[in-house]
Amino acid sequence: MTSEAHQTAAQASRVYAEHFITEGDAARQARAAAGRLGLTAVTSGAAQTLTVLARLIAAKAAVEIGTGAGVASLALLQGMDPQGILTSIDSEADHQQAARSILAQAGYRPRLIAGRALEVLPRLSDGAYDIVFADAEPLEAGEYVEQALRLLRSGGVFALYHALLDDTVAQLDNLDDETLIVRETLEAVRDMDGVLPVLLPIGDGLLVLVKA
Repeated sequence: MTSEAHQTAAQASRVYAEHFITEGDAARQARAAAGRLGLTAVTSGAAQTLTVLARLIAAKAAVEIGTGAGVASLALLQGMDPQGILTSIDSEADHQQAARSILAQAGYRPRLIAGRALEVLPRLSDGAYDIVFADAEPLEAGEYVEQALRLLRSGGVFALYHALLDDTVAQLDNLDDETLIVRETLEAVRDMDGVLPVLLPIGDGLLVLVKA
């Protein structure tokens, strides 16, 4: 197989994997709302990964940084304990309003907080959460990791979306501010004691770590 053919096959495999699981009506509604709001939601493969992670650890308490139109919120809730509580933070109230409506139709009542994540997160309790997910400002990626490690219980999971940042992170000659911050955050996590990380090439990249 030629190099070009191999790249084509690899891309086809990635697309196949991304759409391996068919999403339900609520997810499709949330994606449509995201499109109307001009938002880029997590891919279906990334969403399903969040559902699996939440289910694996029987998550009862979760924090989401970046509600958007509720695509990832729905994915987390579908994996969580039915009595679990999702606290989702977003600075855009209109985005949360769209998410609230869609999630309510699906039978969920998350705790939605309007505000800047780095102002809200310090008010949440230490060690009280099973899973933290961030899909927000790349320039604040390092702060999200720091806050997540404080919020998580031992054995808790943190997931950071946009960890490959439109494939720029792997381009080591790319020194744009966002790319540098995300790359430095990944490297810091890789070398950090007390965590078990993995970088998954799903969607725009998903960094997952388990807190010891």
